[in-house]
Amino acid sequence: MMKKTLLFTSLFILSSSSFAAVITNKSSVKDQFGYSYGYTIGRSNIEAIKDINLDAFFQGIKEGSSGQQSALTEEEMAKALVLYKKELESKQLQDFKQEATVNAQQGSAFLAENAKKSGVITTKSGLQYQVLQTGTGKKPKASSKVSVNYEGRLLDGTVFDSSIARNEPVEFQVSQVIQGWTEGLQLMKEGSKYRFFIPANLAYGEVGSGDAIGPNSVLIFDVELLKILP
Repeated sequence: MMKKTLLFTSLFILSSSSFAAVITNKSSVKDQFGYSYGYTIGRSNIEAIKDINLDAFFQGIKEGSSGQQSALTEEEMAKALVLYKKELESKQLQDFKQEATVNAQQGSAFLAENAKKSGVITTKSGLQYQVLQTGTGKKPKASSKVSVNYEGRLLDGTVFDSSIARNEPVEFQVSQVIQGWTEGLQLMKEGSKYRFFIPANLAYGEVGSGDAIGPNSVLIFDVELLKILP
């Protein structure tokens, strides 16, 4: 709610008579502040305002803030807001499905080729792994608690998470992570380093995870099993 309020406030500032003025570092502090505030909010909300008719929006702001009679009835405005929201959600769903389809195709092609590479082993579940360093300790069970270092990447090489970069090993129970990790960790001995190539169905599936991991994404993890904890 606060973000929307700030956005509307900044757009109202932009709609004022000073909007057409040229802002430089010689302008008044008030004008520089107004421009800087508006520019920052606008840049941070590109997606939210890209399809809005700003002229119509400014008109609504001006007339609403001055108490003028609205050009549309309350019912018509409510209907317009609902229809626009539905259109936006429909477009977002279509985009999501398209991304899921593309990711699935790219993931399948990658795994098929990757399985042919020397040193890459594919399990019955479809998990692929490569031994980077062989440890000499014990293997964990699903119920074990472990300490690991890892780095996760997308197929394009984008690093979406890395305890290695943070220099902060993580601790968790083997059964409480994605399925690809649960299976892969039980193949490792303490001191081992493996590279996991995890199909989407053993990771975050058709949903993905946040903004970083899209739907149907194959994930690549470099994992070092530091130790099995008591």
